[in-house]
Amino acid sequence: MSEPNPYADGEYKWGPGQQGGAPGQPAYGYPQDATPGYGYPQDATPGYGYPQSPPPYQPTLPGGVQLPPQHGPMGGGGPVLSLGDITVVGDQIITPAGNMPLKGAVWNAMDMSRTEEKMPTVAIVLAVIFFIFCLLGLLFLLMKEKSTTGFIQVTVTSGGRHHSTMIPATGPDTIHWVMGQLNYARSLSM
Repeated sequence: MSEPNPYADGEYKWGPGQQGGAPGQPAYGYPQDATPGYGYPQDATPGYGYPQSPPPYQPTLPGGVQLPPQHGPMGGGGPVLSLGDITVVGDQIITPAGNMPLKGAVWNAMDMSRTEEKMPTVAIVLAVIFFIFCLLGLLFLLMKEKSTTGFIQVTVTSGGRHHSTMIPATGPDTIHWVMGQLNYARSLSM
């Protein structure tokens, strides 16, 4: 590929690797008006789409405004775990029934959700319509629709107190997520 084109007539001088214009002019691909300091001439002005120098810094707050303190909340820190209205913060379990100690807490969960599988109405309508034209319409009867309803009950007992919360089941995998959170809470309670 380093050999010259044998079919070239010698007048064609355009493209990469070719010097365009008069000596001292930028080569092919470089804009005439680019920002100085980026390898372009010092008297060039910035053009659209080419690097430009950033605008000078302008403070957004007036000099007399104080910034709020940059430290977190005092006490046990942020929540470690939250299941419904049960929250674990530091070494405490915070519930609407009051605070409970985390150490020695007993956690339980009961799945009161159900997943039903039924044939949607649109499948029956399409099966009837396409049965008239061909027997392939019966394949629409294979369509199934799953819906999950119900709740997952989570209870915690500690320090002579008991609290229960209900978490809505949004899908068949909600119980797996709740049990993962519950197992983490159990490991914190030891």
